[in-house]
Amino acid sequence: MAYAGFGLACVLSGTPSFHLGGTPGPSALGWGVVAVGSLAAVGCGAVLRSGLRALLWAACVPAGIAAFGLLMDVITLMFGQGVDSGVAAANHALAAAGVVLLAATARPVRPPSSRTVAAVPSAASGPVQLAACAGTVAFLPYAAMKLVWAFGGTFAGVSGAEMRAISERNGASGLWLTLESWGLDATVLLAALGVFLLWGLVRPWGQAFPRWTPWLRGRRVPRWLPLAPALIGAATLAPYGVFGVGYAALATAGVVTMRRGDFPSSSDALLVGWIGMAAFAVYGGALIVAIRSYWLRTRSLSRA
Repeated sequence: MAYAGFGLACVLSGTPSFHLGGTPGPSALGWGVVAVGSLAAVGCGAVLRSGLRALLWAACVPAGIAAFGLLMDVITLMFGQGVDSGVAAANHALAAAGVVLLAATARPVRPPSSRTVAAVPSAASGPVQLAACAGTVAFLPYAAMKLVWAFGGTFAGVSGAEMRAISERNGASGLWLTLESWGLDATVLLAALGVFLLWGLVRPWGQAFPRWTPWLRGRRVPRWLPLAPALIGAATLAPYGVFGVGYAALATAGVVTMRRGDFPSSSDALLVGWIGMAAFAVYGGALIVAIRSYWLRTRSLSRA
């Protein structure tokens, strides 16, 4: 109901609740927010009256779509930059919170007489670990490209100095620019954290803190700790990368024209697009596989 009220307030005040690539979307999209919030409210009522949980799972889908972009908001705020729109960021956060609450409410309730036994930490299966390897390797060309610019080199017709000037013109924060001046690209650091998260989902140390974590060693890792950022990352990077790869394929085939942007030519922009989108698509897919494996391996066992 709160989310529906948020959407209605945006519509009545003419405030865009969505931004599309930094451009404000029509305020009428707020009616979609109202519809999602109303569907969730009806679903909660159905659960209370008849135990029907299908509507709650159905409401998770559009709410998850509305939360798209939350990861980008978090990243920009982490590095001291402003989001494109505070209202759109609030929409992303509210929708994501709604997905969590809806999924938690839709889960079946265990009988009061049952007790749970924590699962033993274990590694993922071989195919899942191969997917993690693919997600890791996919970031290597991306990291190499970014590090070339960070160390002042030239790639795709753009030098490191030109890339820093572009970042400054686009409103990069002081922290972001300082890291670049030290030869550290912020997105490469985030990619390294993403790979660390990916392997935490497939190795036993993602379920119990390892020996190299002081004060925590041996303790159980709360399930939400790796799953929350992994779900946000997968929901953002997988569709973003897949659609980006599709567009790059169409541009390569000459069906559409790749915009030159800040690069000397469309072919340069296409090269960078292939490197970035392929990394996001493969990593996002690997993250989805790892999330499923981690979820199944960490389920508590019910005993009467």
